[in-house]
Amino acid sequence: MTRVVASGEGGIFMAQVEKPGEIVILNGTPRSGKSSIAAVIQNRFEGVWMNVGVDRFMQMTPEQYQPGIGLRPGGERPDLEPFVVIMYQAMYETIASYSRLGLNVVVDVGHHDGHSVPRGILPRCARILKGLPVLFVGIRCPIEIVMERRIDTWHAGYTADGKVPKPVRLWQELVHVPGIYDLEIDTSVLSPEESAHLISQRLKNGPRPTAFQRIEGMGSEPYTIRENVEE
Repeated sequence: MTRVVASGEGGIFMAQVEKPGEIVILNGTPRSGKSSIAAVIQNRFEGVWMNVGVDRFMQMTPEQYQPGIGLRPGGERPDLEPFVVIMYQAMYETIASYSRLGLNVVVDVGHHDGHSVPRGILPRCARILKGLPVLFVGIRCPIEIVMERRIDTWHAGYTADGKVPKPVRLWQELVHVPGIYDLEIDTSVLSPEESAHLISQRLKNGPRPTAFQRIEGMGSEPYTIRENVEE
């Protein structure tokens, strides 16, 4: 177990860290179940788990820069994209700081490079966490289930002609590019508790995660957005 031992005089404390904290990154579309899994991890896993991710960073983001790192694929806001790159860097620097201080971190996020131009955000973020223990988990969910959850949560469903809205299709298409993971979970068949159990077993029993090591060497290759899908 990772422990942080604090000692000092005069109210100034130094942390003695036995080893870096574990980092679990849950990557998937909105309504795929990431936040529910993150809550189970934070509340039930041994040790201190900080819960960091898109929703919390959006809450800190000024209104004029919303939705910040929650910007959906499609290249609709090229004016925001440079800011999004910086915000991702800030979030991952925060994650790295927590880990280096011996705190475990669970992150729910929706990585994509479906911007007006390639931004290469995921490889940039992987390089920030170089040398730290990162388990990269793909949270998959069929689009039909995502739509059911969107209707239940936001009352936002299909288009007037019965189609899946384009932003939802783009999320589904691009969030798992390049698809390099240490573990993949289908939340249409596994509950948050079952999903968290799989993650716990992987952390305890291995094998050693390598996804971010492979991703960090990638360049900023463009991700293609298909425009020939029916609206």
